[in-house]
Amino acid sequence: MSVEKRGSWATRSQFILAAVGSAVGLGNAWRFPGLAAKHGGGAFLLAYLIAMVAIGIPFLMMEIAIGRKMHRGVPGALRAINKHTEPVGWFAVSNAFVISVYYAVVFAWVILMAFASFKFAGITGTPTATSDASGIWADLIKTTGDTSGVDTISSYVLICLLLAWVLIYSCIRNGTGTVGKVVKYTVFLPILCLLILAGKGIFMSGAFEGLKQFFVPDFGEWAKSDLWIDAVGQVFYSLSIMMAIMVAYGSFLKEDSNIAKDAMVIAFSDFAISVLSGIVLFTTMAGTGSLDSMTESGIGTAFIVYPQSIVQLSDSGVVNAMFAFVFYFCLCTLAIDSAFSIIEGVSTAISDKFGLSHKKTTLRVCIVAGILSIWFTTGAGLAWLDIVDHWCNAYSLILVGVLEAIVIGWLFNPLRVLKEVNRNTGKFKMPAWWFVISIKILAPLTLLGFFIWNIVSLVNNGGLYDYTIASNIIGGWLIFGLCLISGFIVKLIEKKISKGSVVGDEDTWTD
Repeated sequence: MSVEKRGSWATRSQFILAAVGSAVGLGNAWRFPGLAAKHGGGAFLLAYLIAMVAIGIPFLMMEIAIGRKMHRGVPGALRAINKHTEPVGWFAVSNAFVISVYYAVVFAWVILMAFASFKFAGITGTPTATSDASGIWADLIKTTGDTSGVDTISSYVLICLLLAWVLIYSCIRNGTGTVGKVVKYTVFLPILCLLILAGKGIFMSGAFEGLKQFFVPDFGEWAKSDLWIDAVGQVFYSLSIMMAIMVAYGSFLKEDSNIAKDAMVIAFSDFAISVLSGIVLFTTMAGTGSLDSMTESGIGTAFIVYPQSIVQLSDSGVVNAMFAFVFYFCLCTLAIDSAFSIIEGVSTAISDKFGLSHKKTTLRVCIVAGILSIWFTTGAGLAWLDIVDHWCNAYSLILVGVLEAIVIGWLFNPLRVLKEVNRNTGKFKMPAWWFVISIKILAPLTLLGFFIWNIVSLVNNGGLYDYTIASNIIGGWLIFGLCLISGFIVKLIEKKISKGSVVGDEDTWTD
């Protein structure tokens, strides 16, 4: 089978925008401010910044570098490093695929709320406005709040889900060609929207109190282990590392790219947009007297708490509806980049492995993921999404990070990867002490500690929240187990097909 010619980013700015677009997602807009509210505002900002510099940036550089070096998705890149470590790459890919299935439904929810923003005009000024506003989303998705009710489907969500998948595929149908064109708009549109919302929030009465709570550190929070767990977890989640994305994006880089410099730009751009999102939420919530209602649950903040604030922004229903549309349109533009980048990481790994057409592979992945995502449009969808999301991020994603760090830090030589990182650098070079300590010691120990902590908490609680043991087994342990052994499943598939269809298995890392 002939191997399809690999595409590449047309310009450096295309790669940076695509990577920033992937990194900047819904987690920046709602989870980051929620965690800041939970952990004393400025104390969380500083902890996040420390975690990003100490662990996040080196890990980001590492993933981009191994992608560029081998011009492969994460399974092929890790196999080139050590032929026994390819399953780690498929673990990352399969977990990313699961995330794409439910992330598309969250994307559909924000599309639906953007369309439904006119509803905010009709409830402004009534005595029950805040409670009515918080019920808009729940009524539209027809959630039961638990794992029952799979026999009902919200037609509104289903339509928006179809639109979401059409948009995702359209953005990546031709790989770097279409992604490069799309990100020129989808990266800057949310920034514009956030600036509009921040402008409104800052000039609201009480906004100063919101800014004070967001930026002034309460250093007493630093003594709490939860702060550091949340900060490090948000860094890895926010930078799109350990999800097969950055290795895939790095695989399309040209040989003269400056990884060290570009990774710094990506990381600090992501942080800046997170801070801007925090300003929006803290000033708006403070201005409407809802500051104490902020929650670390992004879904709760975006679809329940923030709507209560929207109807209190002004006395004009039309104005409030306009700001509702700007907010949810902003979330749409944030969601789409992250959504299609996850699919890109999955389709790159599969097409590389089996020598398939990248475009056809992307279409098939979207179709399969789209069919599976219908499950989350049912009345029980919110509960199942909560379970699957928790397991993917608290267990699978963290364990992928542990294994990647062990592969590079202990089974390989991180200095060889650092050489690739610094290959085209000018004045700024990634210091060896910073990179090696992070990849070899900080990342594996920190992530392993979090993984053990989460497992112990799960066992002590007898499962996830109030969900049944059966739902935890199906939505948690089963999916986790399948992702963990996905590399061995791929090997079985490989044995069943012609060896001529499998490419790149003999590539090795050469300095």
